[in-house]
Amino acid sequence: MSFFVEFARFLQARKKYWLLPVLVAMLLFGGLLLLAQSSAIAPFIYTLF
Repeated sequence: MSFFVEFARFLQARKKYWLLPVLVAMLLFGGLLLLAQSSAIAPFIYTLF
């Protein structure tokens, strides 16, 4: 959890707010890939790509 606090402080100090949407998109994409590995949703997710 300290990583997220430190990352938020970095964003505030360096004014790098454009990194936040990039991080969120990467986390969502990673979660989608993890979900696709072990579920019945996998065939539907693979058709998106």
